[in-house]
Amino acid sequence: MARPVDPRLWRHARSARRYLGLSVGLSLITTGCIVIGALALARVLAGVVTEPEHRRIGSWTVELAVFAAAVLCRVAATWWQSRLAHRAGAQVVAELETAALAAGAQLPPRELESRRTELAVVVGSGLSGLRAYLAGYLPALILAALVPPVVLAVIAVHDWVSGAIIAVTLPLIPIFMILIGLLTQGKSADTLAATTRLSDQLLDLFAGMPTLRALGRETAKGPAPQDDSARSMAGRVRELGDALHRRTMAALRLAFLSSMVLEMLATLCVALVAVSIGMRLVFGHMGLYAGLLALILAPEVYLPLRAVGERFHAAQDGMAAAERAFAILEPDADAAPAAPAGTVRRNLLGHIEIRDLGITARDGNAPDGLTATLQPGEVAVLTGPNGCGKSTALQAVLGLLAPDTGTVTVDGTPVPELDPDEYWSSIAWLPQRPVLLPGTLRANLELLGPPSGDDQIDAACAATGFDAVLDTLPDRWDTVVGAGGVGLSLGQRQRLALTRTLAAPRSILLLDEPTAHLDDAAEATVLAALTARARAGATVVVVAHRASVLAVADRIVEVRATRTTLDDPEASVTGSGREVSTR
Repeated sequence: MARPVDPRLWRHARSARRYLGLSVGLSLITTGCIVIGALALARVLAGVVTEPEHRRIGSWTVELAVFAAAVLCRVAATWWQSRLAHRAGAQVVAELETAALAAGAQLPPRELESRRTELAVVVGSGLSGLRAYLAGYLPALILAALVPPVVLAVIAVHDWVSGAIIAVTLPLIPIFMILIGLLTQGKSADTLAATTRLSDQLLDLFAGMPTLRALGRETAKGPAPQDDSARSMAGRVRELGDALHRRTMAALRLAFLSSMVLEMLATLCVALVAVSIGMRLVFGHMGLYAGLLALILAPEVYLPLRAVGERFHAAQDGMAAAERAFAILEPDADAAPAAPAGTVRRNLLGHIEIRDLGITARDGNAPDGLTATLQPGEVAVLTGPNGCGKSTALQAVLGLLAPDTGTVTVDGTPVPELDPDEYWSSIAWLPQRPVLLPGTLRANLELLGPPSGDDQIDAACAATGFDAVLDTLPDRWDTVVGAGGVGLSLGQRQRLALTRTLAAPRSILLLDEPTAHLDDAAEATVLAALTARARAGATVVVVAHRASVLAVADRIVEVRATRTTLDDPEASVTGSGREVSTR
C-alpha cells in the first residue's frame, strides 16, 4: 500500500477509528514513560559515581520509585495497547468482511461472476492479515511518529553532539525502508493473486471432477504434454501450488533480509553515538549525567523505526487483501452507475415490453436492439446461439442490469422505477446455476416464499419428477443438504430448483435453460407444467435452444450476435432480437 494509514480503512471500519485514537493516547503515555524513566535512571547512575556521599540506595528512593513507576506504566500501556489491538483487529476484519460481502452482493451479475473467487479469498481468509497490521504495524508506526522527535529533543538539550549524530543517522533507516519497499512492491499483491488463481482452479476442478473422472483426466499420467489443453488438471493445480510456494518463500526471504539490514543499521548508529560519548567522557568534554542519558535514550530513538521495518512485511498480505476489498466497496467513479431504485408499488399483471434493448458487456454476451413483447398467458422462448445475450436479457428484465440503450417495462412502468422488493416478489427466477443453501430441502423449497398449499407442492413435484427423489430419502423434506446442494446429484438439484420455481405463487416465471439436465420424459412433463402455469395467467419466459422447448412456445424471440473481429480483444459485439413466431 502506498499510504501507511489508508483513510479508506477508517471510513469503512468504525472500530479502527476508536482504536487509532486510543493507540495515539497510549503511545503518548509510552513516550512520556521512556523519557521519565531514562532521566531517573541516568540521575541515579551518575549520582552513584560522582557523589560518594549518596552511594546508598536509600539516598535515591524517590528517583528509583519514579523509575519503577515509569517502567510499570510503560509495561501496562504496552499490554493494554496490545490487548486493544487484537480486539480491534478482530472487529475491523469482521466489519470489512461484512461490508465487502454486502457490496459484492450488490455487484452486477456478470461482474460478480468474474470476481466471485477473488471475493471468496478476500472475505474468507485474505482480510485476516489485517490483524498483523493493526496489532503490530500500526502501533509501531504511531510510536515511530511520536517517540523519535520527543526523545531526540531531550537528548539534544543535554548533549547536542549526540543529538546531531542521531539527527544525521536517523533518516537512513526510513531511506532503507523505502528502498526495501520499492524492492518488494507488489509482492503481496502477486501472492494474493496466485492464491486467488489456485482457489479458482481448485473450485473448477472439484466442480468438474465427475466429468474429469469419466474422461480419465483427474490425475497426471506419464510425461507432461507440451500442449496446455492436454495437460491434466492435477498437473495444473500442482504447478499453481508450486508457483504460490515460490512466491511465499521469496517474500519471506526478503522479509528476513530486510529485517537484518535494518537491525544492523540501527546497531551501527547506536554504536556511533556510544563511541562518541565514550571518547568525550575519557577526555572530560562532557558530564557523566548527560552521557548516560544520551546513551540510555539513543536505542529508544531507533527502536520504533526498527519495529516498523520488522512488521512491515507481516502487514502487507492483509493490506493487499484490503485493497481488493476497497475496490469492491468503492468502485471506480467511471463505472456505470447502478440503476436507481424506484418507488412505484403496484399489483403486476406481467405484461413485459422490451424496446431496443442494448447492454454493453466485457465478454460480449450482450444484446443490442432487442425488441419483444411478453404477455401473460403465454410461454415465450428466447433462443439463439450461445453467447448472444439471452441470459443478459433476462437479467435486464429482472432489473439486475441497467440497459445502456432502450427500455424494459412491466405493465407500462420501466423496471428501474418499480419498487425492487415488490417487483421481485412477483418473479420466480431459475438461473443456469440454481442457488441451494445449506439446510433442509423444505427451507430451499420455500426460498421464494411458502407455496400456497400441499397440493401445489405435490403438483410441482410430480411435474419435475422430484417426488421420486423424495421417495428415496428417509427424511423427505427434512433431509439436510450442504452448500450448493451437496448430498444431491446434479439432476436432483435441478429438479429441486424447478420444483421451487413451479411451486412459487408468482405471476412472472423466468427460466434459464430449465431442462438442460433432464431426460426427454422429464422435460416433457416440465414443459407441460410451464404451459399450464401460462394458461393460468402467468407470464412464462424461457431461455432455450432445444427444439422440444421451441415446440411448446407461444412466442419465439430470436437473439443473434455478431462479432466484428475475432482476434482483437477490444472488438465490439453487437446483437439483435426479433419475434420470429407468435401463436
